[in-house]
Amino acid sequence: MDLIRSEPHSTGDFIALEDRYGASNYKPLDIVLTRGEGVYVWDVEGKRYLDCLSSYSAVNQGHCHPKILAALSEQAAKLAITSRAFRNDQLGLFYEELCALTRSHKVLPMNSGAEAVETALKLCRKWGYEVKGVAPGKAEIIVCSHNFHGRTLAIVGFSTDEGSRAGFGPFAPGFKVVPFGDAQALERAITENTVAFLVEPIQGEAGVIIPPAGYLKKARELCTRHRVILILDEIQTGLGRTGKLLAEEHEGIEADLSLVGKALSGGFYPVSAVLSNKEVMDVLHPGEHGSTFGGNPLACAVARAAIRVLKDEGMIENAAAMGGYLLDRLHDIRSNIVKEIRGRGLMVAVELHPEAGGARRFCEELAGLGVLCKETHGSTLRIMPPLVITRSQIDDAMTAFEKVLSTG
Repeated sequence: MDLIRSEPHSTGDFIALEDRYGASNYKPLDIVLTRGEGVYVWDVEGKRYLDCLSSYSAVNQGHCHPKILAALSEQAAKLAITSRAFRNDQLGLFYEELCALTRSHKVLPMNSGAEAVETALKLCRKWGYEVKGVAPGKAEIIVCSHNFHGRTLAIVGFSTDEGSRAGFGPFAPGFKVVPFGDAQALERAITENTVAFLVEPIQGEAGVIIPPAGYLKKARELCTRHRVILILDEIQTGLGRTGKLLAEEHEGIEADLSLVGKALSGGFYPVSAVLSNKEVMDVLHPGEHGSTFGGNPLACAVARAAIRVLKDEGMIENAAAMGGYLLDRLHDIRSNIVKEIRGRGLMVAVELHPEAGGARRFCEELAGLGVLCKETHGSTLRIMPPLVITRSQIDDAMTAFEKVLSTG
């Protein structure tokens, strides 16, 4: 019978299984990983790679951090999930520690980043109707062009990436799109029905696009003046990635709602959270929003350990220092195919000239040299190693980047 087969062993075996039984919604590099530790991962053939993607910031703390692993194992052996029908002894501690770390009033726990975004959209609409006094059904939320906030139907409805939108309509109304980094466009878009402005402090999926200095501060001023909720999607930028706990700190502002995820669990478990002031969060009442897995004891125990090691082991400070060193090393590379290098902390991108023929082949060449990164939007290499990376490890990676980019 077809169901009886030998166990897969080689890279080709595993890829064949994926191709046969899986949906074709990703185009990964043809490397099958089986183990990780710190900044390194190993494939099923035993080859070691330096991970310069960190699962899109999910493993800021490095792969399989021993303290987070211990918290996972200990909690899994005691109690994994209760649902929110009952209380558990990890949830309140998680709330308290995350609020203390981020200076937040309230936390609403979810699982994925997209769920955190959807939660924020619901919160802002409800606040708009019940507190701001927007007419029923008229609430508007402003977003930015080239945004990436997830893959749910509502979110792709306000995306400007046709690859994300095409074939999935009709979409939910109530969203306005303005150019990213343009405070004047934001001001023009605000009306009496505007309840929120949702923005990434740095656009990650778009290619590590950093807004002009002062943009977020101006956005904060506009939102305060017009009584609009400022939502910062810090799912990629937060928890140390840019050399600060949250990227908002680079401009000395505080959002009304901050969204965190990915590294909130160190990559061990899906955990996300909406961090809110009391005024917005208190519009929710029992039965109006929730998640079976959101705030479960296993998630909370893992997240508590994940944020503890970020702080206690100096990973945020290391991201700032190593990010500067990484940018310096990249700028030292002599290449006629590099259009621009940009970044903040350990969130870095190398954009190539169109004549380079796309970034994917360079990712494949880097993988051959033992370094993993991923292309985005065709012509950009995104470089986001774990925050535990050292100078010597950056030097090793830059040897590969120099070889690939200088001969491109």
